[in-house]
Amino acid sequence: MSKEKSGAAAEPVKMGSKLKLARNDNQSRRFRLVMLVLGCFLVTMTYLVASKPQGLVRSSFGFGTSMPTPLSGDDVLNGDENGRHSTASGGEDPQNSRASANSAPHAAESNDEKERSLQGEKNAIVVDSTSQEVARTHELTEEGEQIHTLERKSSCDLSDERVDICELYGDVRIPGNSSSVLFMESSNNTEHKEAWRVRPYPRKGDETCLREVRELTIRATSEAPRCTVHHNVSAIVFSVSGYTGNIFHDFSDLLVPLFVTARQFDGEVQFVVTDFRRWWINKYRLALRRLSKYPVMDFDGDEEVHCFKQVIVGLRAHQEFQIDPARAPNGYTLIDFTRFIRSTYSLQRETVNNIEDLAARKPRLLIIARKRTRAFTNIGEIVAMAEGLGYEVAVDEANVSSDMAQFARIVNSCDVMMGVHGAGLTNLVFLPPNATIIQIVPWGGLEWMSMLDFGYPAMAMGLKYLQYSITIEESTLTEQYPRDHRVFTDPMSFHGSEFKVVRSTFMKTQNVKLDVNRFKSVLWEALENMIQ
Repeated sequence: MSKEKSGAAAEPVKMGSKLKLARNDNQSRRFRLVMLVLGCFLVTMTYLVASKPQGLVRSSFGFGTSMPTPLSGDDVLNGDENGRHSTASGGEDPQNSRASANSAPHAAESNDEKERSLQGEKNAIVVDSTSQEVARTHELTEEGEQIHTLERKSSCDLSDERVDICELYGDVRIPGNSSSVLFMESSNNTEHKEAWRVRPYPRKGDETCLREVRELTIRATSEAPRCTVHHNVSAIVFSVSGYTGNIFHDFSDLLVPLFVTARQFDGEVQFVVTDFRRWWINKYRLALRRLSKYPVMDFDGDEEVHCFKQVIVGLRAHQEFQIDPARAPNGYTLIDFTRFIRSTYSLQRETVNNIEDLAARKPRLLIIARKRTRAFTNIGEIVAMAEGLGYEVAVDEANVSSDMAQFARIVNSCDVMMGVHGAGLTNLVFLPPNATIIQIVPWGGLEWMSMLDFGYPAMAMGLKYLQYSITIEESTLTEQYPRDHRVFTDPMSFHGSEFKVVRSTFMKTQNVKLDVNRFKSVLWEALENMIQ
């Protein structure tokens, strides 16, 4: 009996174990089945995401992509897909401009990628002429998908008294060795195709100056030569003709306006130069390289068709040798410009030492000595008087062939600089802040001109400015005219005539014999500036 009972009791135990095993086996099979289905689903989704992501988003989830269709480039209108691509190209040697077409920072698209990027794309960039903020519009592709596009915009400001300047955004083409800058518009645009003629040198109204500056035509068109070089940076087009070679005009007409126009791009801008003068490019190569990372392109000697998305024709110029912060990008000032110049030429002095700190050396005075007109006739007396006051004196003047970097270091080492009104005083840009500049004004009512050219700019640069007007006795005009001549009795009467009369009378034929006893107080005042 006991054995039968124990066998009967063991049977339910075996059945329970079998049921448990069967149940576990079924759960395992169901789990494997679920994992198989889930795996198939993941494989299918991976295929769809990899092959047609936009189609997946639209068809599977019922809404369109929020990402704009990528812009392709510059040749949508004319179907130009065969040009070379680069960040920027061109160069000091026109032959090298073609060799530098490929840019290292940006990889070229494959033909298939370019073809895909061109689909559904019809417009480029629009910029509000005041704020320069990009405005976006919407269009529908052939599939009905809404995309963002950038419209095109061109505008020229001919109202400024000093310069005409044009800004173009979109598909802009510059055929080398031409006088044209082409702004592409759709052939469907039936409106009048605008055109402007400008001379890209900031001396508007000066016919003598602009006579040598090439006139460029900026026009809208739907037909243009195909791009051969694509640029991914903006371009600035300007001339280096005009009054270049005169250091004052080099800075007032070109380097200061170029700083105002180009500095905002932080080097990512291509300079396109018409009336190309290699000696000028070489002379100011350090400043040009700081403003643009790319070789200067010779507009007149290049044979490629260069395409940009933004082009500025002309330079932003304000008053003579000045920057108006209210009109300059980022509120640039002349202090910003001189800081840029000192950095460009690696000048060490950023301020003038207090005279109490000069126990180890004498204060340095630089006399800008002109050699032809408005020259000092008693330079020896001037040097002796200044040395008697305790100055260490240097006499020099930069010219067209001077090494700018070397002369900049000489100027920067000085605490005071003096000279007769003329281009040589432009070297004040190299002086350290708080240095003193002394301008000697020749006879002839030239005070207004002296203040305009150097007085106001010097103060805007953070320099101490002193002005000394010579007397009749200090002018060599006494050797040419009697004392009762209106040159002495009414010099301002000449200012009602053309400026060339003022120039020929008071600037081209006059030298200065400085009264050292009278002038001594001015040099004393310069020393006092160092104490304050």
